Amino acid sequence: MRWNRIVGLLFILGSFLGGWLWMEWHSFNETPINTGGKELLFTVSPGESMSSVSHRLAEKGVVERAATLAWVARIEGLASQIQAGEYLIPPGSTAAQLLERLVKGDVTRYSITLVEGWTFSRMLSAIARSPELEHTLSGLGGAEIMKRLGLPEVHPEGRFFPDTYHFSRGMSDLDILRRAHRRMTAVLEQEWRQRDEGLPYKSPDEALIMASIIEKETGLAEERRDIAGVFVRRLQKGMLLQTDPTVIYGLGEGFDGNLRRGDLADSSNPYNTYRHKGLPPTPIAMPGRESIHAALHPAAGRALYFVARGDGGHHFSATLKEHNRAVRKYQLRKGR
Repeated sequence: MRWNRIVGLLFILGSFLGGWLWMEWHSFNETPINTGGKELLFTVSPGESMSSVSHRLAEKGVVERAATLAWVARIEGLASQIQAGEYLIPPGSTAAQLLERLVKGDVTRYSITLVEGWTFSRMLSAIARSPELEHTLSGLGGAEIMKRLGLPEVHPEGRFFPDTYHFSRGMSDLDILRRAHRRMTAVLEQEWRQRDEGLPYKSPDEALIMASIIEKETGLAEERRDIAGVFVRRLQKGMLLQTDPTVIYGLGEGFDGNLRRGDLADSSNPYNTYRHKGLPPTPIAMPGRESIHAALHPAAGRALYFVARGDGGHHFSATLKEHNRAVRKYQLRKGR
């Protein structure tokens, strides 16, 4: 009789435990956690344990029992696989879906866009305004930043590819720059391998300088190769490039929006292509892929001059006489 009572008691306890486990398992897989009816932002710190995560979720009232989440994670061998990061948990999620998200590292993604034609300083300003990034470059000059990227001899201008970069909270500003530099290097190398023959560039760096000038000269995609053609022919003939954007870049913060005759006559400005032959010392902005492609595939033709029409486009001329007529038509009559 005694053993029968023990067996019966064990059976009751086993049934009770089994029922409880089934209820816990069903709740874990089927019952929505408490996100307050809206998306829940939750951060897992680097090196944080599943037990710590479970207790914090329970303290916030997201899960009813911390032990259940931690127990299931251990049973399924997932406790050591959760990944650090910031998670956005949608309403209606179950504990099982939450655990799956933590294991997959499905963290919240942010983005920052670097725009074609931006200078290095403008790019840094945009990055500095991104609150989700860790800021490690505040107060540093371009040379020090390039040194931190492992490029101590490289001028920073034009070395970063304009694109939209996605990241998770906690990534640093240096990480963004490193990705943008790698992307620019890859694009430039690929375009350089496919370049036209007979171009007046000694290296991919010179093509990058030309691409930056093209980027600043026109916003029309269909004009890029024509602009490139003019500048390439001028280089081949030993003519001055005579492009305003390089002069303006050389003036730096001293430029007040009005380019004067004295600025064009100033030989002390190394970027003054009205006084110095060839390409300027460095790029003057971040060129996009289309401008890089144009620099390496210039349009054929005879044009050696161009002038802005005032509608966003340019008039191209093969002779100085024709160019002067175009200047009178499009510029001087407008009081410029």
